[in-house]
Amino acid sequence: MLKLIWLIINILLILLILIRIPNNAGLASFATKNDFLGSPTSAEKFLNGFTWFLILCYFLLAIKLNFAI
Repeated sequence: MLKLIWLIINILLILLILIRIPNNAGLASFATKNDFLGSPTSAEKFLNGFTWFLILCYFLLAIKLNFAI
């Protein structure tokens, strides 16, 4: 079960990093132009916080899975 959660976090982190590419393409430009997630600054703050949360979960699960073996 933990390995499945870890895999989902991996996929979400990959997608978030691809969305956060600093050019005017992809879903990030859609969010800023159409106020999809509110104002651009609130969307950026949310994505930054969510990315750091996923990174923390990734490392905690990686450590947990390492010691479980």
